Amino acid sequence: MPHLLLVDDDDLFRESLGLNLIDEGYDVTSFDNGRDALAYLEQGGGADAMLLDWRMPQLTGIEVLRRMRGRGIAIPVIFLTALSDDIYEEAALAGGAVDFIDKSRRLPILVKRLQLITEGSRPAADAESPPTDALRLGQLELRFDTNRALWAGNTIELTLTEFKILVLLAEKAGQDVGYRDIYDLVHGKDFIAGHGAEGYRANVRTFIKRIRKKFRDSDPDFDHIRNYAGFGYRWTGPN
Repeated sequence: MPHLLLVDDDDLFRESLGLNLIDEGYDVTSFDNGRDALAYLEQGGGADAMLLDWRMPQLTGIEVLRRMRGRGIAIPVIFLTALSDDIYEEAALAGGAVDFIDKSRRLPILVKRLQLITEGSRPAADAESPPTDALRLGQLELRFDTNRALWAGNTIELTLTEFKILVLLAEKAGQDVGYRDIYDLVHGKDFIAGHGAEGYRANVRTFIKRIRKKFRDSDPDFDHIRNYAGFGYRWTGPN
């Protein structure tokens, strides 16, 4: 039974969502503020994922996330918020969140996203994974047992979602991978977000931008993720 942390200062929303998630088979631990949630984690508490409200008094959701990551707490975080502007989504992803969901979304959509994230955060033996423990392409090494990426021997600190995207590109090195394929990997098949029929492209671009930056922070000459306008991306370079 996947264990979730639900952190939201809206008592009615938290209680309602918590009960619905319990009905869906989740074990839910709830907090009405970020300080208590952090205290729980610092005292050794754990979970498969955290659902985190953005706007909370005293300690906002993004501050909670930053403190978690600063203390080495790597639990996948999904923001639940009524803030729909791209700037908030970009800030959430930049802080290390794996997803950003509008509170108005229906429960089945949230549950589907939780399934993707909690299954992906479990050990490789419990989920679908490549048949080998590692994949090497030139200076790139992907370790599936720990969900870690290395470039020229240096660890690239990717989120679980970023790691999954990189695996998809690396496994199809030299081939074009469409925006839709990358988005489906992150959010689940046929889910649409953003504005217009192809609004999901901006979401994919944000992920790719962050992955590139992390590699370039390690190697300023990194240039192995190429964009093909109107279609998607490709991993290039020596195999």
